[in-house]
Amino acid sequence: MTRRGANEGTIRQRSDGRWEARAIVTTSDGRRVRRSFLGRTRPTVRGKLSEALRADVAGRPTPSNRLTVGEFLRQWLEDSVRPSTRPSTYSSYSSIVRLHLEPGLGHLPLARLSPQQVQTFLNAQSAAGLSARSVTMERAVLRQALGRAERWGLVSRNVAKLVDPPRVARRQITPFSPEQARAFLEIIREDRLEALYLVALGVGLRQGEILGLGWSDVDLDAGTLTVRQALQRVGGKLILVEPKSVTSHRTVALPALVHEALRAHRLRQLEERLRTGPRWRFDPRDLVFVSTIGTPLDGIVVTRRFQALLRAAGLPHQRFHDLRHACASLLLSQGVAARVVMEQLGHSQISLTLNTYSHVSSALGRAAAERMNDLLGRQVPMSQPVSVG
Repeated sequence: MTRRGANEGTIRQRSDGRWEARAIVTTSDGRRVRRSFLGRTRPTVRGKLSEALRADVAGRPTPSNRLTVGEFLRQWLEDSVRPSTRPSTYSSYSSIVRLHLEPGLGHLPLARLSPQQVQTFLNAQSAAGLSARSVTMERAVLRQALGRAERWGLVSRNVAKLVDPPRVARRQITPFSPEQARAFLEIIREDRLEALYLVALGVGLRQGEILGLGWSDVDLDAGTLTVRQALQRVGGKLILVEPKSVTSHRTVALPALVHEALRAHRLRQLEERLRTGPRWRFDPRDLVFVSTIGTPLDGIVVTRRFQALLRAAGLPHQRFHDLRHACASLLLSQGVAARVVMEQLGHSQISLTLNTYSHVSSALGRAAAERMNDLLGRQVPMSQPVSVG
């Protein structure tokens, strides 16, 4: 055994050929313990020992072997996720932790969690029949949690960053064509929720944002609406929550047909209140889109009604969210700048807009080539080779 100075730890070669460094350090739970660091070579363990001693001197605790992955994940959910995210996000993360991460990894010591263990777990999830998207989401939640553990000094590295996620096939987006959009407008004409569908198709709001709109958010004189909140079902109750992101807070101009539809909807809603009388449930939130007795609309009910309209019109099956996709695709195909579309949809990055609607780019590329040809003024058939020089 080769000894170092006092309080500097020791390094020795074990009988199995590996090298081991030992030092007394302070753990994240405040205890002074002797900790071992293993490696195949002496320089490797010397580096680990030096890093641990530097961290100890700087007051950064060495992760405790007592804290398990499951214990940490529960703490992370309550101390970090619940106070800083929307209730629906907390509910989603909590389900992933409870149903998948904790059963698979929860018994392991957090400080000793390795990339190999995480990769084995994810591979097993895929082999058990979980979709690639679900497994990718599990990795994303674990990566976010371990990132917080790293900042809290509970782990020395985020091992979830070092594993390979499954390949997720990009979902093919097939939104309305202009012809289909016009056919849809015909079928919803005079429908009680015509304005709701037009806000989705003509403005591109998410369903929760539409259902969370209050009349105070709609300026019929200026022809604008402002997204300030969203309606979501959490724990069996419909509640108003913050929009999805900071950029989701936005004010957008209304196309004329959407503007007029909202005016007509406002009048219809006032008439419904008078007809319903005392059975009308006045809501202080004064939502734009409510049931026939004034209660908030459930997104599931709205989606079912939407799909029934599609069947009546002979249009292909769509998710309600595909109305938002149709809005973006139609705007881009008309030459509206991607940044304008990004701001209208409330995307956080322009790359998200461009990647999501890359299916529009080929048509736009051909249009751009034709415009350049018109600009340069030489009428050369595209199939005819152009000689150079």
